[in-house]
Amino acid sequence: MENVVVGYNSMNGGLKTTSRDEMMGVVQNHNLSVKNKKIKKPRFAFQTKSQVDILDDGYRWRKYGQKAVKNNNYPRSYYRCTHEGCNVKKQVQRLSKDETVVVTTYEGMHTHPIDKPNDNFEQILHQMHIFPNHPIPIPFN
Repeated sequence: MENVVVGYNSMNGGLKTTSRDEMMGVVQNHNLSVKNKKIKKPRFAFQTKSQVDILDDGYRWRKYGQKAVKNNNYPRSYYRCTHEGCNVKKQVQRLSKDETVVVTTYEGMHTHPIDKPNDNFEQILHQMHIFPNHPIPIPFN
């Protein structure tokens, strides 16, 4: 086993050495951490004046969670698209400062067409204010 100099430690006045096998382990661990980094999915938030929390956007959703949010009287609900293989998520929450406004945040891109056509969807789109968190628009169909 051959030792390799990897740095100089001025505190103890000497060189720090390590084996080639130890260095390869460090390199492999670094490569794993780079591979495991999550790729951020595009996110878009819509503010809509509505009496109902869940707007019919044409897709089918399954609720998988809800939590109380600090400084807000209304809980945030979490949903996943039910279409097999589609990983889109959405969060729904009312604004505490204006309870007539529902904020819906979508994360990801649908991998399928709209499940059920909705004649009212175009009217809903006209009521929305769009605030993208990502510069690339998400095609929802």
